Amino acid sequence: MSFRLATEADLPEIVRLLADDHLGGSRERYTDPLPPEYGIAFAGLQKIGAEVILAEDESAKVIGCLQLLVLPGLGSLGKQRAQIEAVRIESSLRGKGLGSDLIRHAIARAKQKGCKMVQLTSDNSRQGAHRLYERLGFKASHVGMKLYLD
Repeated sequence: MSFRLATEADLPEIVRLLADDHLGGSRERYTDPLPPEYGIAFAGLQKIGAEVILAEDESAKVIGCLQLLVLPGLGSLGKQRAQIEAVRIESSLRGKGLGSDLIRHAIARAKQKGCKMVQLTSDNSRQGAHRLYERLGFKASHVGMKLYLD
C-alpha cells in the first residue's frame, strides 16, 4: 500500500469510500456526476491547508482515505493539533491492518507539520474503528457532541 495526497480528480473514489458503510450509505450521494457540493468542499479543504490522504493498492486503486487538518490553538501553550476525520477503508479490505497503516501515516504527517497531539472523533456505532484507534494508542479522553444545523 502507498499513500498520496488527493486531487479533485479523486473525488469520485473518495465519495465511493465515504458511501461504503452503514452511515455513509445514507448520507452520501455517490452518483455520476457527483453533486457539486463535493467539489466545493474539497476546494474549501485545500484553501485551509487540510490534506485528503489516499491509500492505494499495488495497482494504484484507491482503497482508503482520510482528512487531516492542522488546527492552531491557544490551549496547551499554543500547541498545534491535528484532527483526523472521514477515515475509510474499502469494506472488502477491512480487518487486514490497512486502517492502522493509514492512521500511522497521518500521525507521521502531523508530526512533520509540528503537531503535538492528534485527535479524532468516531461515531458511537463504529465499534471496530474504536478498537483500532485504541490499539494505536488513542484514548477516549473526552465526550464529543454535535449539533446539526440543517
